[in-house]
Amino acid sequence: MRLENKVALITGASSGIGREAALLFAREGACVIVADVDDKGGQETAEMIQRQKGRTAYVRADVSQAADCERMVALAEEQFGKLNVLFNNAGIMHAQDDDAISTEEKVWDITMNINAKGVFFGCKYGIPALRRAGGGSIVNTASFVAFLGAATPQIAYTASKGAVLALTRELAVVHARENIRLNALCPGPLRTELLMKFLDTEQKRHRRLVHIPIGRFGEAVEIAQAALFLASDESSFVTGTEFLVDGGIAAAYVTPE
Repeated sequence: MRLENKVALITGASSGIGREAALLFAREGACVIVADVDDKGGQETAEMIQRQKGRTAYVRADVSQAADCERMVALAEEQFGKLNVLFNNAGIMHAQDDDAISTEEKVWDITMNINAKGVFFGCKYGIPALRRAGGGSIVNTASFVAFLGAATPQIAYTASKGAVLALTRELAVVHARENIRLNALCPGPLRTELLMKFLDTEQKRHRRLVHIPIGRFGEAVEIAQAALFLASDESSFVTGTEFLVDGGIAAAYVTPE
């Protein structure tokens, strides 16, 4: 198994990418800490792991709050003795996120607090734990829109994911000699509840779908499989990267310098 004897902490694990990753990591041998603000969904994920004979614990954690992030890391060490993998996956896409003119300050602040500051807090408290374990892997969920912008305006979300890319690159360099790897996982458009709520009309969905060379939305499990690679020792020489899993969007629209 690819994560045998590893302990993994996954934020935003009540649904979507986080849930699929939690289930997959557990099947691959990891003890999994499920972290979320959605108690019902988070506990359901933990119960699903238990039904497949995995080891898990659920912790309520608002990643925009430093104390919650410190507590979730402490729980991983208390419950399972160490932390080897941190998947900073929690994020939001606010329904009122729009262009710079229309987006309210409160929408900007909520989005940045969860999507960007939440990753910072995860790293702030997770990196010392990985040091104590002798190293490990941090996977931060960014997005293809950090490279390209979005066809449907979502300025706060796009900016927050750009921040995740920059943070990941810097920390990867800073901690490389400590056997701590950091990579940004950059999904393309997925058929998840988060995106489908945002793309709430056929016109909006078509505007996004027409840009995907593969011709379909991705599935959360496909991103979880990419996260597994980055979390595992199979990617031991991979750090500081932006791992695009986007159905070919970046290849089609990014012009080489």
